[in-house]
Amino acid sequence: MNNSTVETLIGAVVIVIAGAFLAFAYNTPGMGQKSAGYTLTAEFDNVEGVNVGSDIRMAGIKIGTVTAQSLNPENFQAQITMSIDPAVQLTDDTSAKVTSEGLLGSKFISLEPGGSETKLAAGGVINYTQGAVDIWSLISQAMFDKSGAKPAEAAPAPTAPEVPEQAQ
Repeated sequence: MNNSTVETLIGAVVIVIAGAFLAFAYNTPGMGQKSAGYTLTAEFDNVEGVNVGSDIRMAGIKIGTVTAQSLNPENFQAQITMSIDPAVQLTDDTSAKVTSEGLLGSKFISLEPGGSETKLAAGGVINYTQGAVDIWSLISQAMFDKSGAKPAEAAPAPTAPEVPEQAQ
């Protein structure tokens, strides 16, 4: 009977420690909290690798987070909803593109500011977008290109003009 009491106490300690780890993970920045900021949307032709929680960056600095993604049934484009830091006021000609950290790194959305004086308000739309580039399709296209294109043949070297002999 004494043995089962010790096992019960050890099990209770393990459950308490697991609960502490869960509470820590939930309260860690970016987990379990809605980011405070204003909401913008953008539509892309391809957002492969971008998920809810992905970074929104400008000049390499995180300024927001992807909060939702859906498919627009009218034009079949991916609609991304993002929360942007209120300290960063974007203009209406800001462009967004899906990019990655290196060749095989994680994907994020990079924003490039425009030169307009008009600022985007909460609920605004970023109109200038570029979707993710599928690196594997580009590689396979280059490797298996069957268009028949051959490298250009070298042109023959030009010959020097003949110089007439001068009479002496």
